[in-house]
Amino acid sequence: MSGSEPIFEKIALIGAGLIGSSIAHAARRGNLVRHIAAYVPRPETRARALKSGFADSLHAEVEPAVKDADLVVLATPVGTYAALASLFAPYLKPGAILSDVGSVKAVVVNEVGPHVPNGVHFIPGHPVAGTEQSGPEAGFAELFDGRWCILTPRRVRTARRSRN
Repeated sequence: MSGSEPIFEKIALIGAGLIGSSIAHAARRGNLVRHIAAYVPRPETRARALKSGFADSLHAEVEPAVKDADLVVLATPVGTYAALASLFAPYLKPGAILSDVGSVKAVVVNEVGPHVPNGVHFIPGHPVAGTEQSGPEAGFAELFDGRWCILTPRRVRTARRSRN
């Protein structure tokens, strides 16, 4: 994609560990985004993320990280998703894509799905990649090279026909 225009103006990462920071590095390598924002509430983790340089902006509050983002990726432990979704959902712009990196999907759909506003494309995902390292400084662009990513579209419910 070198030389082409980025497909995203802004990507927001909710979480800045190995997977989140690797997404940022890969997006930057592929020239996929103009601005990478990350929500990192803990000051000590934010300081480590700042040193690693993977994001254009780091935020202690979720609103400025998510506001106007074309793609929002939940990259925190799955057990935090419901609480986080209730915080960031009001700031998701229509047409945005919301995804995650959790290894389970039923919980994600059940706990995040109800918070997703109409007009936001919710596509649960699971990149099948990782290392024994963790934290913002552990991320690297090549983590996903040659790896699978499982996307799990939500079930589309259709009306059942009555048998008359």
